[in-house]
Amino acid sequence: MRILGIDPGIAIVGFGFIDKQGSKCVPVQYGCIQTEAHTPEEERLLHVYEGMVQLIDKYKPDAVALEKLFFNRNVTTAMSVSQARGVMVLAAMQKGLPIAEYTPMQVKQAIVGYGKAEKRQVQEMTKMFLKLQAIPKPDDVADALAVAICHAHSCTLNSKLNEVLRS
Repeated sequence: MRILGIDPGIAIVGFGFIDKQGSKCVPVQYGCIQTEAHTPEEERLLHVYEGMVQLIDKYKPDAVALEKLFFNRNVTTAMSVSQARGVMVLAAMQKGLPIAEYTPMQVKQAIVGYGKAEKRQVQEMTKMFLKLQAIPKPDDVADALAVAICHAHSCTLNSKLNEVLRS
């Protein structure tokens, strides 16, 4: 199963494709879509949308996992990121892909085993799970890979639960 993990943003969208092979997660491709700060918002949204469509077409994921948004202060940033997230969801839905959402706490729990883990701990574990030489940069990329790993773990758990329930 190929999973696309996404860390939503308007300036930087982190993405990470992994293949779930049994109990292992293998990195396929990762990086970010970046938009220029002083570009009109509608152009930035178009750039994010087109970038997402190109990535989906090229790497053909079976599922998409997004980090749920959490904002406690800046409403303007929240609105922009929410709109960007919407075009990402639209791109995935147009391709018929199932979408899963995870809170930052769920991702931390899945990666580190502790829902209040520090960002650095999550990055180190992501590097270890994927057998990478270094933590991917910028942080948004590492976060996207962590979301993809979280989904891979959740799929495994859900599959086992369904087996038990069918018995």
